[in-house]
Parts: sequence; structure tokens; C-alpha cells
Amino acid sequence: MSELTHFNAAGEAHMVNVGEKTETHRIAVAGGRIVMKAETLDLILHGVHSKGDVLGVARVAGIMAAKKTGNLIPLCHPLALTHVDIEFDPDVARHCLHCRAVVETRGRTGVEMEALTAVQIALLTVYDMCKAVDRGMTMEGIGLLEKSGGKSGLWKRDLTP
Repeated sequence: MSELTHFNAAGEAHMVNVGEKTETHRIAVAGGRIVMKAETLDLILHGVHSKGDVLGVARVAGIMAAKKTGNLIPLCHPLALTHVDIEFDPDVARHCLHCRAVVETRGRTGVEMEALTAVQIALLTVYDMCKAVDRGMTMEGIGLLEKSGGKSGLWKRDLTP
């Protein structure tokens, strides 16, 4: 197992020095879902929720969150992102919305935190916009699905049961 990089030799928290790392094209994909009542999902999918376009607002919130990750997580580097894409995929049978974020940059450190932040904030925005009709919604399964670029190269989550 690798050592924790956000601590120096004295055990103190510090920001990792990425100045000597090579710039590469870096991509991270994260996902998660929000489970809700079937009626809530129906309101969202048919665009009849009283607050308007829930998925459109959540998509913009996820993009904004990815761009602000360095301001939210104390030791995270602020990055110039080159692309952020937020997708929602409804699962009517399980009355949930799957969210997937793809984040890209050309830089010296990865964008995993940005992709994870984008998913979480997008799902929280769905919750915020729909909580008046369904306070029991839950967010689950949020995690990194894959990343590429940098010294460690490609990593993909094994999704086999």
C-alpha cells in the first residue's frame, strides 16, 4: 500500500508538491445515484416539478462544483479544467437517478476529486430541489469509476459482482 501523500515526514498535513510531475491529459469518471419515491422521479422526468428543470439545474451545479473543488477540499490543488460533463440516467424500475461525471484537464495532478465532487453536488441539488415532496431520498454508491493519465496510468473499478 502506498503512503499517504498529504502528510510530511513529521506527520503534518501539507499540500503535495506536483511541480516536478509531467503534464498529461487526465480524465476521471465518477458515478452515484439518488433513490426516491416513484412519484418524485416521475415529476422530474416529465418536467412538471414546481421548481422547474431539476436535471438542468443539477447539471449546472455539478459543473460549478467541479470547478470549485480546490476551494472546498483543503489540500486539493486548484485546477484548470478543460471539460466537465454530467449525465443523468433514470432507472424507473428502481426509482432512482444515476449520475455520471466526466472531468478532464491537462495538468500535473488528477481530477478524481473534481469528478467525485461534481457527482455529489449534482445529487445534492436534486435532493434540494425535490425535498419538499420527498425527504426520504438517499444518495448511494458514489465512487470513482475510472481515471487515466499521470504516472499511474489507467485505473478502472471492477464492477463484476
